[in-house]
Amino acid sequence: MSDETKVTQEYGGEQIQVLEGLEAVRMRPGMYIGSTSSSGLHHLVYEIVDNSIDEALAGYCKNISVTINPGNSITVTDDGRGIPVDIQPQTGKPALEVVFTVLHAGGKFGGGGYKVSGGLHGVGASVVNALSEWLRVRVFKNGNIYEMKFARGNITQEMRIVGTTDKTGTEVTFQPDPEMFDTTQYEYEILHTRMREKAFLTAGLSISITDDRGDTPVGETMCYEGGIREFVTWCNRNKTPIHNDVIYMSGTKDEASAEIAIQYNDGFNEFMLSFANEVNTPEGGMHETGFKTALTRVLNAYGTKNGIIKGDDKVSGEDCREGITAIISVKLTDAQFEGQTKAKLGNAYISTLVQQIVGDQLATYFEEHPQTAKIILEKAMMANRAREAARKARENARRKTGLESGGMPDKLQDCNEKDPSLCELYIVEGDSAAGSAIQGRDSRFQAILAMWGKMLNVEKARMDKVYSNEKLSPLITALGGGIGEDFDVEKLRYHKIVIMSDADVDGAHIRTLLLTFFFRYMRPLIENGFIYSAVPPLYKLKRGKTERVAYSDEQRDQVSAEMRGDSNAKVEISRFKGLGEMDPHELWETTMDPKTRTLRRITLEDARRADEIFTVLMGEQVEPRKEWIEHNAKYAINIDI
Repeated sequence: MSDETKVTQEYGGEQIQVLEGLEAVRMRPGMYIGSTSSSGLHHLVYEIVDNSIDEALAGYCKNISVTINPGNSITVTDDGRGIPVDIQPQTGKPALEVVFTVLHAGGKFGGGGYKVSGGLHGVGASVVNALSEWLRVRVFKNGNIYEMKFARGNITQEMRIVGTTDKTGTEVTFQPDPEMFDTTQYEYEILHTRMREKAFLTAGLSISITDDRGDTPVGETMCYEGGIREFVTWCNRNKTPIHNDVIYMSGTKDEASAEIAIQYNDGFNEFMLSFANEVNTPEGGMHETGFKTALTRVLNAYGTKNGIIKGDDKVSGEDCREGITAIISVKLTDAQFEGQTKAKLGNAYISTLVQQIVGDQLATYFEEHPQTAKIILEKAMMANRAREAARKARENARRKTGLESGGMPDKLQDCNEKDPSLCELYIVEGDSAAGSAIQGRDSRFQAILAMWGKMLNVEKARMDKVYSNEKLSPLITALGGGIGEDFDVEKLRYHKIVIMSDADVDGAHIRTLLLTFFFRYMRPLIENGFIYSAVPPLYKLKRGKTERVAYSDEQRDQVSAEMRGDSNAKVEISRFKGLGEMDPHELWETTMDPKTRTLRRITLEDARRADEIFTVLMGEQVEPRKEWIEHNAKYAINIDI
């Protein structure tokens, strides 16, 4: 990083501005870190790392390391300037103490500390401190090592010098408070993925992640001189690009900057990741809007000018983005986010900046690379034709199913309740299983839709094939919310959609096919928490007239021991071969009765990880799938073949 990017040489206590106190954090932790689940737990790490990233963005930090220690404490170390340790004028206390004990205290508020900042509205360090059982911070600065210790936000050791050093930087070690979190178990892969993302976004910054909890430490050091260009290449590693170059565009206006990297692949899905000050904005915002507008305009203008698009034909925005992998990263001084956890960027001027950059630089790139431009435009036009075919297929499907007159598929046994929030739809594979489910259900609020055979793998099919597929059409019709860009969650007929398939390889395949379909064409279903997987029992245990079921091998052994008792009586154990062989009352009691059943909610924790795994498992390329199976085969136990 060049000296021109540095904000100010001095980083002192006068640049730490205090806005308010810390009391509310432990009372309402979800307000500050999103949740107290696993995602909130991992968010603590991101907050401390983001403070180090701020130092990197200002031009002072070259290396960041993250370590998961035995016992699940975390250590984050950087080689930046070190948090200020001099007296902060507003409070008369050391700036280090203020940063860790006062909410909204930090170098990102005063205007002189950082031009751009990724920390969560500047509350990061103090919130992590408040939600930690204990925290220790060491600052390497002025030739000294300064140390402070805290417990649940309270000072247990005042700042003091504990040694000398010739380096600069900050080291924070904290233990998440079990009183605050549902779990305190860190997942290495979640942190690894996020640290890789951060390394891609800050070209030349080295970030290492290490897990020291096992007998043998695991970890990786990541540094990408190519920045987001390499990010796009990495995202497309299991896909087949249709042009060699990653197209890179960047620009600056006043104190805002933007960079965009794109590459198209031969798939049918759009994959876009956007960031503001290196914070992921999963709900998009103005930077994404500007990009989409400019991309569509440039492609249509180029096509018309070069005679590829005739007359009034136009390609839509969705056509232009079919098969695209795009990374959009903006940096700005006054980022306005919608929501505490920064899901969406609201600064309107960023849309104008991104539009200008993409409009000018992509048009120039196309003029200089006409072959690539032609390949991309032809893909968009094929998408346009497929979309028109899909529209006709959708209309045909409506006519066939009588959707316009309110008709429902033959395979659907609907429920009596009309309030979607009270209705459940069970998607059941096979007529015999569906028959048991229909007889065993509570028809007041439970509907049954029978599926049969292997359904379409939508990962390998265009939209028109999806709309006209005879196995998917009844499902689309039954749900009632539409599909793709027309999907409307308000029109959904059921707010609990339960995939009920056998507990074997075929059942897992059917679940994966259905989830791929929902992920690609009805993603709001997953985002709103409407998709579930039923958990049918694996075993029936019988002693005399007493019958019980077990949902796992461990539970089978436990129940068997309980049923044998002290007399060691004989217990007959049989494995359910499938849902179809269960009696209606068995299916109700074990799998469908809200009082006794177990359901697994399907969540969308990370769009990129989900996109990646669906591409690997369901896509065209065989080699990545083979590697995934070889790597994960050790986790498959007791599979029925």
